[in-house]
Amino acid sequence: MGAHSFNPTILREYDIRGVVGETLTEADAQAIGRAFGTRIVRSGGKKVMVGYDGRLSSPDLERALVEGLAAAGVAVHRVGRGPTPMLYFAAKQAKADGGIMVTGSHNPPNHNGFKMVLGGASFYGEAIRELAVLAAKGNFAEGKGEVTETSFFADYVARLAQDYHGKRTLNVAWDAGNGAAGEAMAALAERLPGTHHLLNATIDGTFPVHHPDPTVEANLEQLRASVLEKECDLGIAFDGDGDRIGVLDGKGRVLWGDQLMVIFAKDVLKTHPGAPIIADVKASQTLFDEIAKAGGEPVMWRTGHSLIKAKMAESKAPLAGEMSGHIFFADRYYGFDDALYAAVRILDIVARSEESLAGMRDALPSPVNTPELRLPCPDERKFVVLDEVKARLAAKGADAGFTVNDVDGVRVETPDGWWLLRASNTQAVLVARIEAKDAATLERLKGDLVAELEASGVNAPAL
Repeated sequence: MGAHSFNPTILREYDIRGVVGETLTEADAQAIGRAFGTRIVRSGGKKVMVGYDGRLSSPDLERALVEGLAAAGVAVHRVGRGPTPMLYFAAKQAKADGGIMVTGSHNPPNHNGFKMVLGGASFYGEAIRELAVLAAKGNFAEGKGEVTETSFFADYVARLAQDYHGKRTLNVAWDAGNGAAGEAMAALAERLPGTHHLLNATIDGTFPVHHPDPTVEANLEQLRASVLEKECDLGIAFDGDGDRIGVLDGKGRVLWGDQLMVIFAKDVLKTHPGAPIIADVKASQTLFDEIAKAGGEPVMWRTGHSLIKAKMAESKAPLAGEMSGHIFFADRYYGFDDALYAAVRILDIVARSEESLAGMRDALPSPVNTPELRLPCPDERKFVVLDEVKARLAAKGADAGFTVNDVDGVRVETPDGWWLLRASNTQAVLVARIEAKDAATLERLKGDLVAELEASGVNAPAL
C-alpha cells in the first residue's frame, strides 16, 4: 500500500480509537499494521502478537491489521479473541517485540480501536503521532512476514489462578457485561473454590444487557441484584476489554478504584515495606493517607493507564491504580492493568481475612466527595484555562491557606479538603472533582472552583 492519512480524531493520547465505517476503517487497520511493523523491523525486532475483543467489527479489523504487519516483514502471532490483558500476557510470555490489541474498550458498540505495546512498555502519545507521520509518507518496510495462530488462553487463565491462596470459600457474583473477558472469567471461576454466579459471560459485541463500563453505577444494577439475592460476599464486574474492574461488597455497595487501592496497598505493603504506591490525581486523599499509614510511600501521578505504567516502571512500584478501575500489580505479576488478575487478588485478600469486604469498606474514612465532573471546553481552550487558573492561584501567595499540586492540571489542597481541575487527554472537556471532610466544606470548595472556572469564562452547571 502507498501513503495513508488517518482521520486525526482517532489518534488519541493512549491509543487509536474511532467510529467504525466513519472515522476508522479496515484500510486504517492495515496502515497501522504497516507502520507499526515498520517501526518494529527498523529497530531490529521481528515478532508481534495480535489479539482482538468481542466487537462485531473486530475480526475484520484484526485481519487487515495482520495483513499490514506481515507486509512489513513482521512475524505475526495471532492469539485470538479475549481480553486485552491476555494479549499483554502473550507478549510477555513469548518475549515478543510488540503487541497490538484490536479493542474499543468500554466505548459504544460501533466504536473500535487499537492498544499497543512496544518492548514491553505502553506505546502512546508521541509514538502514536509518529506512526501517523510514517504512514502519511508511505515510507514502509517491505517483506513477507509469517503468520501463525497461537492460543495463550489456557496458560493465561492458569496464571491468573496461581495467586489465589484463600483460606475460606466465598460466594461470588461475576459480570463480564458480554465483553471480551467473558470466556476467561468463566474459566477462571471454574478453577477457584467457592460458589460462583456468572452474569453475561457470553461474548456479544452488541452488549445486549448493559454497557460494559463498571465505573458507571447504573451498569452495576444487575450485579447488585445478584449479590443481594444470592447473599454473595462480593460482586465483580469488568469493562469491555477486561482491563478495568468494578467491585461491590456484600451489601451491594460500590468500592471505587481508590477504595480498592487502599485494600490492595495494605496487603502489598506487608511484603514490600516502604515501597512507593502510585495513584492518579483524581484519587481520594484517604488513599494517600492510608498508604502512608501502612508504611508505604504515596505517589500522586497523572491520570492515564499508559502514563501510570511508565511511572510504575520508573519507580519500581509494586502497585498502582486509577479511579477508573485500572489496577496494576508488579507484585507477583507483570505490571500491566489486568482486571481479572485484580479480581483474583481481591478474592484472595477477602478469603484470607476473617473480615468481610463490607467490613473492610466500613473501616475506611468516609469523606464526602463529588463524582468525576466533566465540563465541556474546546480542545484549544482547555489547557489555556488551566494555565490561567494556575496563574491566579500563584498570585494569591503562600499565605492563601492552600497548596497546589500541578502534576496533572491543578489539585488545590486545604487542611479540610481539595478540588481538582484537569484537562481530559481524550475529549474536549475539563475534568473536576471535589472532596471534603463534610458537606459544608464541600460546598465552600465547590464555590472556590466555580469562581475559578467563571473567571476563565467556563460555565459550570454540573457543579
